[in-house]
Order: sequence, then structure tokens, then C-alpha cells
Amino acid sequence: MVEDKIKYLAREIYKEVGGKGNVLKLRHCMTRVRMDIRDYNKVNLEGLKTIEGVMGVVEDDTLQVVIGPGTVNKVAQEMVDIAGVKLGEPFPDQEDQTGKQLVEEKAAKVKATQKEKNKSNSRFKKVLKAISNIFVPLIPAFVGAGIIGGIAAVMSNLLVAGTIGDSWQQYIDVLNIIKNGIFAYLALYTGINSASEFGATPALGGVIGAVTMLTGMNPEAPLPNFLTGGNLSAGQGGIIGVIFAVWLLSLIEKQLHKVIPDSIDIIITPTVALLVIGLITIFLIMPIAGFISNSLVGVINVVLEKGGILAGFTLGATFLPMVMFGLHQILTPIHIEMINQTGMTLLLPILAMAGAGQVGAALALWIRCKKDKKLVEMIKGALPVGILGIGEPLIYGVTLPLGRPFVTACIGGGIGGAVIGAFGNIGSIAIGPSGVALIPLIANNQWLAYVLGLLAAYAGGFIATFLFGIPKDLQET
Repeated sequence: MVEDKIKYLAREIYKEVGGKGNVLKLRHCMTRVRMDIRDYNKVNLEGLKTIEGVMGVVEDDTLQVVIGPGTVNKVAQEMVDIAGVKLGEPFPDQEDQTGKQLVEEKAAKVKATQKEKNKSNSRFKKVLKAISNIFVPLIPAFVGAGIIGGIAAVMSNLLVAGTIGDSWQQYIDVLNIIKNGIFAYLALYTGINSASEFGATPALGGVIGAVTMLTGMNPEAPLPNFLTGGNLSAGQGGIIGVIFAVWLLSLIEKQLHKVIPDSIDIIITPTVALLVIGLITIFLIMPIAGFISNSLVGVINVVLEKGGILAGFTLGATFLPMVMFGLHQILTPIHIEMINQTGMTLLLPILAMAGAGQVGAALALWIRCKKDKKLVEMIKGALPVGILGIGEPLIYGVTLPLGRPFVTACIGGGIGGAVIGAFGNIGSIAIGPSGVALIPLIANNQWLAYVLGLLAAYAGGFIATFLFGIPKDLQET
């Protein structure tokens, strides 16, 4: 089907369903474009059926427009491109944006302004945004499974100490089974989300992720690792290799869709794409990505072990600027690799101190500038989520627009990081929100040291801001 026909179908479908503003989400299966509709009263079912190229319409939990294999994926992609979203993502709704709180509105404006300033590195920014889009949907699973794993770890310690009896072992096993639902199969989830981000078929991305687990390999005749001369091991290369492999998959799949006839596209494209990328993944990407990830994790662990207080202060103080420029997203796969290899990430507790420094700075602003009712209201709105580790409202709504408090908040984060660095070996068993919310995820019962770091960051941000961080215009007011 020619490209004009694809655009025609996308345009006409939107017209008959009440416009793209009447669509909540859009995705496709083998033959149908599936849409979640806001208001069915705006949908013209008869008009949909009369569109040239539409084979039928099915009303179910979703509105399904039957187009046929080989064509449906192209039409669905064209429709989400028109809407400016990705397959499966919520469509924007202007009405939902009118009731936002003052701090969220200001944070959005400041963030957008900062984004405009940082447009020069657009390609690098796209990479960071892609990494964020891959892992952000997994964060609730990381947090929930991580907390369950933490409970299991505490119970295991009690079992070893003799505080509880052997009958508890089965409960511990059940909790670990639930925890491993995400961590044991992370390569699959990463492959699926990477495919959605890069425009490949999500199921094929999941298969490529599963390939790295080497399921079905004969243990008596393992596959060779050309880089080391040894043998490949399951999971080698980790999620770094999965992301790169799925990116290559997306390139090949898109090219195949262009040259393979629609009538056999559903058969030829996935078969060829999986075979080519599967071979490349096993014999090329896994050895190279394995070497890179092992080296990266090793270097970071050495820096944190040897650097102590200095490394902690530097990381804690510089993390807020990294967030401001969007560079913090690159750390997500590093955290996950550290967890995969060592059982915890030593980076996250230190970096969490940056948000705690902001909390201290906000409290100081509240006290020193209590006559500024607008600022106080914004702090009230942003402070609770800031304490729980969600720092964007405080960054973009309070400290960054004022200038000085942003710097003093960084100092507070550095002080907290120095405390964590001084204790050493304070790690998190999963990634998720920082602040107080990270306490249940701290490994090896080291939560007290983490809490002391939080308190130090609160105090450091408060004192530095109280003494040096109040802007002159606010001082005069």
C-alpha cells in the first residue's frame, strides 16, 4: 500500500472517531488498530465502515478498526505520529491540565525554559530521553518487588539468628519468588520497552531480551566468547546489550517493512529480524557489552570504596545539576547493572542526598521568606513529595528559579553524600524514589546510616540556605 494511502486511512479514521482529541490510547494487533475512546457519542461507526481500506469495525473494550496484516502497523504508527505520542502512550488532554497547582505550573515553565537552553546537544538528549522512557514504566515494579525482597532479606537474617523457626523458610521463598518476577526477567521487560521506544514490535524486543538469557544452551557445549576466549554466560552484557540489540532490531524491522510485500510481511519480517539480530546479539553484542558493563561497574565501585567522603560529597553535590540537564537518566542502567552484579547499587543512596539538600533549602526559605505568601504556598505544595524523593517540583518550582537556593541545596546534598561515603557500603537493592521512600530498600540493614545521611543533608541544605542562600530581593522584602 502506498504511503499516501496510509496517511489517508490515518486521517479518515481520526475524522470518524471524533478527532485525535477523542482518543485516549492507540495500539495495534496483527490486523486491527485498537483505540480507547473518550466519548463514544462522537464516534461515527457507519462512517468508519465506509472508509476505503477498512475491512470492518469491532466494538469491545476498545474500538477496533480492521485493516489487515502488513498495513495495520503502518497506519497505527502514522496515527500516533500525528498525535505526537508513542504506541500505547496516553494522548494529551488539555482539560486535565487546567487544575494543576501553582508549583507544578511554575515547575513546568522553568523546566521547558531549561530544555530550550539545552537544545544544542539534541542527539545526546534523545538518547537520555529514550533511556528514561524505557525504565520509568518499570520503577513501580522495582520499588514494589524491592521492598518485598527487603522483607524477605530481614526474615532470612532472623531465621539465621534463630529468632524465628524453620517453618518461616517457605514464606521467605514465596517472597523471593515474587521479587524475582521482575529482577530475574528484567532483560525481557527491557527488551519490550526498548522496542516500544525505538518503534520495533514489542514482542520481538522481548524475544531479543530473552536471547541474552541463553535459554536452551547446552551446558556441556557452551557458546564461545570471542572477546575473552572463554564461554558466554547467561545475562552477559546485561541491559546495556539488550537496549543496543533492540535498537538494531528496530532499524532492520523498519527497513524490512518497506521492502517486504504486505501479504507476507507478517511472516518474513519477524523471522528475518529475529534471526539476524539474535545471531549478532549472541556472538557480538553480548561479549562486548559484557566487557563494558563489568568494567563500568568495577570502576564505580572502586571510586566509591576508595573515595569515601570526597567521592560522596562530589556525587551528592553535583547530582542536582545533572538532573537539571537531564544527564541523570544515563545512570539508570548503571544502577541496574550494579544490582545485577553485586546485589545493590552504592550510587543511589549517595545521589538521594541531593533531594534531601533541597528539602533543607526549602525549609530555610519557608522560615526566612514567610511573608512571601506565593513562595510559601509553592513550598507547601512541593515539600511533601520532595521528602518522599520526587524532586522536580522543588527544583523547577522553587530553588532553581531563585538561583542561590539551588547552589546551597547542592551543598546540602554534598554534605549528606559525604556522610554516606564516610560510612561506606551503603547500597540499595532496587531503584525508585529517593528520600524517605528509599529507606525500605537499603541493603544489609544499613538503613540507620542512610537516615543519618538524610538528616545531614537536611541540616546542610537548611543552614547553607538560611545563612547564604536567600536572594537579595527576597531579603529586602
